[in-house]
Amino acid sequence: MVGQDVLRIANCSGFYGDRVSAAREMVEGGPIDVLTGDWLAELTMLLLGKAMLSGRPGYARTFLAQLEQVLPTCLERGIKIVANAGGLDPAGCAAAVTELARRAGLTPVVAHVDGDDLLGRLPELMRSGHQLVNTDTGETLAEADVTPLTAHAYLGGLPIARALSAGADVVVTGRVTDAALAVGPGMWRFGWTGDDLDALAGAVVAGHVIECGCQATGGNYAFFGEVPDLAHAGFPLAELAADGSAVITKHPGTGGQVSVGTVTAQLLYEIRGPRYLNPDVTARFDTIALAQVGPDRVAMTGVRGEPPPADLKVSLNYAGGYRNSMILAIEGLDVAAKAELAERAIWARVDGGKDAFQTAAVELVGSEPALLRNAVLDQDKAKVGRAFSAAVVETGLASYPGFYALTPPGDASMYGVFWPTLVPADVVSTRVVIDGEPAWTGPARVEPAGSASAATSGEVAQAGVAPAEPASAEPATAEPAPSEPAPARPPPPAAGPTRRVPLGVIAGARSGDKGGNANVGVWVRTQTQFAWLDSYLTTGRLAELVPSAAGLQIERYRLPNLLAVNFVIIGLLGRGVAASTRLDPQAKALGEELRSAIADIPAELVPASSG
Repeated sequence: MVGQDVLRIANCSGFYGDRVSAAREMVEGGPIDVLTGDWLAELTMLLLGKAMLSGRPGYARTFLAQLEQVLPTCLERGIKIVANAGGLDPAGCAAAVTELARRAGLTPVVAHVDGDDLLGRLPELMRSGHQLVNTDTGETLAEADVTPLTAHAYLGGLPIARALSAGADVVVTGRVTDAALAVGPGMWRFGWTGDDLDALAGAVVAGHVIECGCQATGGNYAFFGEVPDLAHAGFPLAELAADGSAVITKHPGTGGQVSVGTVTAQLLYEIRGPRYLNPDVTARFDTIALAQVGPDRVAMTGVRGEPPPADLKVSLNYAGGYRNSMILAIEGLDVAAKAELAERAIWARVDGGKDAFQTAAVELVGSEPALLRNAVLDQDKAKVGRAFSAAVVETGLASYPGFYALTPPGDASMYGVFWPTLVPADVVSTRVVIDGEPAWTGPARVEPAGSASAATSGEVAQAGVAPAEPASAEPATAEPAPSEPAPARPPPPAAGPTRRVPLGVIAGARSGDKGGNANVGVWVRTQTQFAWLDSYLTTGRLAELVPSAAGLQIERYRLPNLLAVNFVIIGLLGRGVAASTRLDPQAKALGEELRSAIADIPAELVPASSG
């Protein structure tokens, strides 16, 4: 990338609720060209939907607080602002931005992108033969007989690029892919078309790395003891080049660390196989090359791109019913016996026992103290409300010794169910609106130059790209065929003495949720360690080391270029985060659970410092 023109894309938010001062830190901490932020997750869309039902805004209000701190400086320096903070109401968010600017005596060009909201179009789509099949369960939306609360397609970077080309200083979107926040500015700056697959794929990878904020700079990192001043971690930025290569870095003088390890961890976060599907391109994660090119500077090169899938992912949420839970702490001796006694006592106080609820789940986790979580879900709010929590409290003097609760008795709350599905890309059109007037209308994603899809203003084109494989048919085999012949696997270490130590002594991990499924990516630092990990950590072994995965379908994907393997555990999170009865509903700690499991590791691979 030496001598290349680069676009410096900074991130200032990884979720709704992230550090409010981050925007100011990124603008004042060093030179940047684009300030981006990610406020949306599948759960966030549900929460914003509930907010709108209660008369509150359907967008991320913290974005306005951040913007107020930096808008004058951004306008002065020509820094573009691109954010998906629009949530369910990008027009309302854009109007709020305009009003904020007016009060400050500023006149930025504010654009918003719409077209992702499909809720009002669902009947029309179903009449046209789109069954909106749940990609996890195979059930059609009609068979489920539910009324969605939200329904949003994941848009690509094209409308963002068009908004910037129209002169926008601030671009507010609804549901775009997280990577689109980097892909769109890249299209705008470098003029990429749908034929520039490798460049687009590189931008997708860069966007994926920075979209979760400090997770790229040492946050939530398995080897956190190596990260300096993590309490003051800087947010990441990507220096994106015209060929799609990038350097991930952070501002000087900030805490945290950008290393091959921290970037690898984030690359493995919430992915499936080596083919990472996006609206604009399919990025091959098995072609990424990482290199430490300076302190807190990691270069990402060699990323290959393939045509995008024919379909767009759509996230639906519907009201599933009501839920409640109580957590008891258990200390001292005989934890399992105490938990069993507590269960019997609780269900004896509930009319009908566990069978009275649609779902009743009990989970015992940890030690010193162990936590016993009792969760119930049902359509009857009264049944799972205080009637349930009071029944748990009533056992307080007639249960195990040392009884105490960590949650007060509470009422039921509504929960939502996540429904992932697909629609053909050519049924979704998008608009860029500036000052209330449409400035551009076109497809949801970039298309190859010269195709019928290269829409001009006012036109909606048909997508004409045949994908390498449909989005609904991403390889589910253990080892999907890479884009080029894979090198022979290095042989594992010869049989010899082993040490019985936690897997995390040599392996890092990062885990998260993908709807009702969980992913956990595991990586090591040397080729020799990877040869052992690749042969040792099979799907069967994972089920042994993580008991909650036993009996579930597990997919395994190799990423030798990252010295990593990635697993997807189907159905571990039930019907999605909001409906999960797990104490860790987003599987954030799954990787650490795996790393704590004891494994017989060749002694030559175990660092002497491990004791």
